[in-house]
This record gives sequence, structure tokens and C-alpha cells, in this order.
Amino acid sequence: MDLLWDADAPLTGREVLDLLTPTRDLAYTTVTTILDRLARKHVVARERHGRAFTYAPRVGRDELTVTLMHEVLASAGEDRTAALVHFAETASVDDAQALRDALARIEAKNAPPPAAEPVELETP
Repeated sequence: MDLLWDADAPLTGREVLDLLTPTRDLAYTTVTTILDRLARKHVVARERHGRAFTYAPRVGRDELTVTLMHEVLASAGEDRTAALVHFAETASVDDAQALRDALARIEAKNAPPPAAEPVELETP
């Protein structure tokens, strides 16, 4: 997915393979199978260009990460809280701070507006 996110334009399966080959020994069919599965899951868009298909991301990094995190959390079963607590306990100092900051922003955004000061009306 990083290759597709970093690309300036949609990539063919061959282009993805060529970009992966320096670091991995993969077959063309393996790459196209994975890209096709991602297309069926609506993670990437697949479009025919001549005899080949091109692939482009349909979701951003953040959106995909959130989806995967929700799927993993759902697999935790009944005790989602235990999974969240364990995750928070094993988070790095920077990640823990990012979580605290995010929760503070969410709480501030969802906080009720402050009550208006009562106004005394003058009676004639």
C-alpha cells in the first residue's frame, strides 16, 4: 500500500512488482493476486488500461489504519476494555502522549457549551 500511496499516478501490477523486487523476491502473480484482493475489499481502485489494470488507493493511510484497528478491537470479544488498557500500557511514551492529546481534543469538542450567565431584568 505504501507504494500506491506514494505514487503520483495509478500503478500497474508490473510497476508494483518492479518497485518491490529490489527488497523482495516475489512473483508477478503474487503481486496481482494481492492487488486484486485489495480491489475486492475496496481498499484500492482497479481500472483497465489497455491489456493491464492499474491500481490506486481508495482510502488513505489513516482511514485504513482506523479500519484495521476497529477490526482487531472487534476480535477482542467481550472485553474490549482489557485490550485497550493493554495497548495503552504497552504504548511508547510518544504514542501514549498522542493518545492523551487526541482524547483531550475529543472531550473538548464534545463538551457542552458553557452555561450563559443569568441576566437580571429590570422591572418598571
